[in-house]
Amino acid sequence: MHVAHFGHSCVLVELHGKKVLFDPGAFSHGFEGLTGLDAIAVTHQHADHIDPNRIEALIAANPGARLLSDPQTAELQEGPWEAVHAGNVIELGELRITGGGGRHAVIHPELPVVDNTVFQLGSTDNPTRFVHPGDSLWVPSTPVDVLAVPAAAPWMKISEAVDYLRSAAPRVAFPIHYGIIAEPAWGVYFSRLDEMRKAETEFKTLRPENTTTF
Repeated sequence: MHVAHFGHSCVLVELHGKKVLFDPGAFSHGFEGLTGLDAIAVTHQHADHIDPNRIEALIAANPGARLLSDPQTAELQEGPWEAVHAGNVIELGELRITGGGGRHAVIHPELPVVDNTVFQLGSTDNPTRFVHPGDSLWVPSTPVDVLAVPAAAPWMKISEAVDYLRSAAPRVAFPIHYGIIAEPAWGVYFSRLDEMRKAETEFKTLRPENTTTF
């Protein structure tokens, strides 16, 4: 598995010969020139996960990519977006994509809760080789190999991030969703996740726009 992080929640995963780009949002960078994508997957409708000013150019540069998203985003976007509900399975050659979760984490009780699809990549025998939860703390029912763990969010305390990392108990985790905090503060969040993870989980940060092999 090859993974590249393009800031905030935007992650490129290459697995079983397929390339899937997740959440090309307003706080992300460097994904604009990507081509040869097999799928573009959006967990939910917020602009930090799908940038309305850049998504059309990305789609135009990748005419063969399947467009996958939570149900509400599929309704809001123009074009052939496919709604991925919890439990839905999509086959891309040898790659299996499974939907999970369903709802965004609560920001405040007075604000509406939008759809949020957790995307799980893998195979029939190992469906959770990679998990992108979007803005949720939903834990898959099968062992997770690599987890993109939200590090900071207006809907989450650091204690909740730690508990989620422990509950998911992946083999490897790396932080996402920290484009909302200044770079000097990154270490505050990363160090807590690293110090308080389970012993069997390796925690690592990814260099922006560089490929890491897992």
